[in-house]
Amino acid sequence: MGLSLTLFVADWKHLDALPVGDRIRALDEEYQKGEAVCEEGTRPSAHGAVWCAAYDFRSTTGAFGPHARAGDAWDDMRPLVDASLRDALDAFLAGLIWDEDPADDPALSGGGGFFPPPADRWHTSVLVVCPPEALPGKARAWARVESRLDELREAFAAECAGWAGRPDTFEDFTELLREWGDVTTEAARRGWGLVGLP
Repeated sequence: MGLSLTLFVADWKHLDALPVGDRIRALDEEYQKGEAVCEEGTRPSAHGAVWCAAYDFRSTTGAFGPHARAGDAWDDMRPLVDASLRDALDAFLAGLIWDEDPADDPALSGGGGFFPPPADRWHTSVLVVCPPEALPGKARAWARVESRLDELREAFAAECAGWAGRPDTFEDFTELLREWGDVTTEAARRGWGLVGLP
């Protein structure tokens, strides 16, 4: 069984009021209570909690693997993509599913101390950490990228099509990017952050 990803849109102010060691547990508890899935795949927490919502990726059935494969695909494709599109996609994907230098991944440090650091490199406590202040820039980058996704088709065909460990099709790749665009735009609209738990 592979690693899963549960992505939350969360109010950092609420999380900041909790001790660092309790933040992941609080998200987990709200997820366990939640049952309804509402528009754009965002699942609100149950019992009136208004500080977080889980996002259900339609294209991945909760698995983390497709996100990692998409990040690897982007890394392979980047050199073949027009600079203006490459820069915008770099800004959008960095810290979500791709990092130019994997050592810069905010999840490795618990998001700069906002979440507990992982016990060891094999048992990460968080997979994605994107604070609210980063999301408006990501939403703007997504707005520049969304209408240009078809420009990636040739680079995808050259570097990813038919390769194990990459998205199965160009459509799978772009659908996942669109879902990240949806959740990033929604988080930016709310002024919240994103956190992905395994």
